[in-house]
Amino acid sequence: MFNIPVHFFINHEVKVEQNAKEELARLLQINETIERIRDFDTSYFKSDAGVTEVAITPDFHKGAGIPVGTTLFTRGMAIPQAIGNDINCGMRLYVTNLTEEKIRNHLDEIEKKIRYVFFEGGRNIPMTRRMREKLFTEGLIGLLETFSDVKGKGLWNHYDAKQQESDLNRVNKLGSFIADEAVALDDFLGPEGISHDSQIGSIGGGNHFVEIQVVREIKNSSVAHAWGLRKGQVVFMIHTGSVAIGHHAGNHIRQMMRDMYPKNLKHPENGIYPLPHSDRFQSQWQQFWNHLHNAANFAFANRLTLGLMLHKAISDVVGDFEQELLYDAPNNYLWEETIDNTNGFLHRKGSCTAKSPEQMQGTPFAYTGEPVFIPGSMGSHSFILAGLGNRNSLFSASHGAGRALSRGEAVKVDDVKFRGFIEKFRVINPIDPKRTDLRGRMDILKKWEEELKKEAPYAYKEITPIIQSHVDFGMADIVAEVAPIATVKG
Repeated sequence: MFNIPVHFFINHEVKVEQNAKEELARLLQINETIERIRDFDTSYFKSDAGVTEVAITPDFHKGAGIPVGTTLFTRGMAIPQAIGNDINCGMRLYVTNLTEEKIRNHLDEIEKKIRYVFFEGGRNIPMTRRMREKLFTEGLIGLLETFSDVKGKGLWNHYDAKQQESDLNRVNKLGSFIADEAVALDDFLGPEGISHDSQIGSIGGGNHFVEIQVVREIKNSSVAHAWGLRKGQVVFMIHTGSVAIGHHAGNHIRQMMRDMYPKNLKHPENGIYPLPHSDRFQSQWQQFWNHLHNAANFAFANRLTLGLMLHKAISDVVGDFEQELLYDAPNNYLWEETIDNTNGFLHRKGSCTAKSPEQMQGTPFAYTGEPVFIPGSMGSHSFILAGLGNRNSLFSASHGAGRALSRGEAVKVDDVKFRGFIEKFRVINPIDPKRTDLRGRMDILKKWEEELKKEAPYAYKEITPIIQSHVDFGMADIVAEVAPIATVKG
C-alpha cells in the first residue's frame, strides 16, 4: 500500500482501522504529485523534494484528509495540510499545591465560578493593539514585553512577569516563533487603545478541554520528583490550539497553494498540495511561515490565558495557591530538523515531541527527557510520560487515545450508557442543565447532550494499550497516572 517507509508503533492490543490506512495511502500520493509537477515544470522543485519517512503513533485514526497520529519527514518541501487547521494544537500542564479534598469540598462553588469566568462574561481580558501584534509576531516573549500596557487590569492581575519569564524555558521553542508580520489579521488586532479580547482564552470544540486532575499513581519516582509531581496532588491539563486564528491562517495558506499550483495541470486527486522550499517560491514560503507562526504564537498564549482563567476561578473560591508550569508543547506543527545528517521538515498531525535527555540539553529536562502528556477521553485517566527520543518514531509520541467512533456514531449510542457516564462525572460547559429556566427547553438540552456524547469515553479507544505501546516500542516511559475531577469543555 505504501511506497514510502512507514513505521507503525502500535502493539497488538490496539485496533488499526482500515479507513485510517487508506487515508494515509491517499496522503502519501503527494510524492506522485511532486513527480507530475516536476515533469510539467522542471524548476518547480529541487531534485530531492519529497516525503522520505513516516512514523505512526499508537493513537492513529482517520482524520479529515490527514490521519491523526501521523509524523512525516520531508526534504525540499513542506505539506501545510499535514499540520491541519488547528495549528499548534497542544498540551499545557500545571502542577499545584492543592489537594483533591480541597477541590472536592468546594466543587459546586468552583463549577459556578468556572462557568462564570469561562462562559458568562467573567473573562475580563483587556489588551492593546500593540500587545496583540507582539503576541502574533513574537509569541510569549512578545506578550511578556507588552503585558504592562494594561497595568495589571482584569485577568492580567494573575500574570506574574517574573514567573512567566522563567516559564519560557518550559515551553517548546520558548513559545515564541518569530514572524515578520501579523498577516491579514488587522481585524483581530483591534483599535490602538485598550479593548477586551474575545478570541484569546478559548477552549474550542472537539476533544479540546481544560481539566482539573489528581495524581493517582507515581510510576517513576525520580522523574516525578524532578517534575514536582506527587500522589494526591491536583494538576491542571489544558488541551487546545489556535482555534479561529488557526482556521484563518489555514484558509489563507490553502488559497495560496491553489494559486501557485501550475496552470493547466490537473490538481491532485487527494486535494493535498506540496509547498516547494526554493528561491523561486521564497515569497510564498515566507508567507506560509508567517501565517504558521502567527497562529502558533496565538495558541501558546491561548493555553497560557486559559491557565490564568482557571487560577482566577479556583482562587476566588479557595484562596490563592501555587500553580507552576511543567511543560507546554504542540502536537500539530512543523519543525525544521536535521535527522541522520539530512536537513528537512518534521510534520506532526496529532502527535507530539518525545525527545530524550540528550536531545533536551540546555532545558530543565536535560536529565529526564521531554515531558509527554497523553490524555484519555473525557472522564478517563490520562498519563504523564518522559520522552526517550526514539529515532524510528521520529522522536514522536501520541497526543491522546484516538477515536473508536466517529462523532456521528457516538451521538447514536444508547442513552442508558450516556446517562451512566454523565451521572458519575463532572462536565462544565456553557450550558448548565440544572438551571431552572432551561426546564422544558428540550432543543437546548438535546444539543448539550449531543455535544457531550461526541466526546464521551466510549467514543475513544481504551487508553491503557495506547500507553503500553509507548513502553513496548521505547518511545516514552510512564511517570504518573492522573484521574479527572472535572472537565471544562467549550
